[in-house]
Amino acid sequence: MSQSQITMYSADWCGDCRRSKRLMDELNVAYTLVDIEADVKAADKVIEINGGMRSIPVIIFADGTHLTEPSDIDLKAKLSAMGII
Repeated sequence: MSQSQITMYSADWCGDCRRSKRLMDELNVAYTLVDIEADVKAADKVIEINGGMRSIPVIIFADGTHLTEPSDIDLKAKLSAMGII
């Protein structure tokens, strides 16, 4: 799986982002990390995806779906359903 197939919008201060990154790292899942603090367009994209909310992490998958602030259980289920893990 290439990194471009999963994109995570996050920020260094976000505990949920650190948790999701840790899980994907432990599962050896490749992803592209986009810091919404460093990229204003990325922050705007997060707000667009979340209907006006700046909730992160937002994890976008190759099939066009996304998860916002997923629990480890939900993230792992999605990765499994997509055949990534």
